[in-house]
Amino acid sequence: MPHKQVKLRQTEKSDLEFFFQFQLDEEANYLAAFTPTNHTDQKAYIEKFTKFLTDPSITMQTILIDETIAGSIAKFEREGDAEITYWLDRNFWGKGIATTALKNFLAIENTRPIFGRVAFDNVGSQKVLEKSGFVKIGTDQGFANARQAEIEEFIYKLT
Repeated sequence: MPHKQVKLRQTEKSDLEFFFQFQLDEEANYLAAFTPTNHTDQKAYIEKFTKFLTDPSITMQTILIDETIAGSIAKFEREGDAEITYWLDRNFWGKGIATTALKNFLAIENTRPIFGRVAFDNVGSQKVLEKSGFVKIGTDQGFANARQAEIEEFIYKLT
């Protein structure tokens, strides 16, 4: 897929309905692993992410393929560190879209260092981070709601 079709724009409240539907996908949820306990509660999801739209410490962008909403990408802060998060609708997996979106996002979000965390077995997301210049710097253990188990996650850093 040609990269010129991958575009980012500031997330709008109406985009949240699409994002909510994307994260209901059970396979995607399993791979993401670290998800909210109430991921099927649409009202809670929309309320939470609506607040993020006006939070100055969060940069939220919508990933578009032509004019179709394909996913989301954001920078947020966790314990004083900038972190990256992204979610792509499963229909768009394996086409280089997440990698292109992340590279485009990093061109407009210049906070460094910036970290990425990914479940130990989410190879696709690990490749996205590595292709974008992130280096694996360590591991952590955490409770993954989507798996109802403690799992290892890899920590990546871009300087």
